[in-house]
Amino acid sequence: MSWFSRKPPVVHNLKPEDVARGIAEGRILLVDVREPNEVAVEAYPDAVVVPLSTFDVAQIPDPGFKQVVFACRSGRRSVTASLAAQEAGLPHDSHLEGGIIAWKEAGLPTKTG
Repeated sequence: MSWFSRKPPVVHNLKPEDVARGIAEGRILLVDVREPNEVAVEAYPDAVVVPLSTFDVAQIPDPGFKQVVFACRSGRRSVTASLAAQEAGLPHDSHLEGGIIAWKEAGLPTKTG
């Protein structure tokens, strides 16, 4: 494949309320790329954890029919994870805009890791 025939990666920003609704409806698999020490303090209730420091796309669980959405603290690492997944050939092109900070500002629940 030549460099010009490849679609450039794009990361879609999803709002916390939309992600929470998608999780509740069984349409979204939330993948938290924060580090274990961060997750131990505060975590998304229904996320799987795949830390960015050791990120390997093979660690992302098979989402089945669900859309994979990456999340982190503020939205920067989740973009990096999405780009890495796309570079590896996966269709995971969405992240939680604003991360857990925006999630909490939206009044959505967290749990102790």
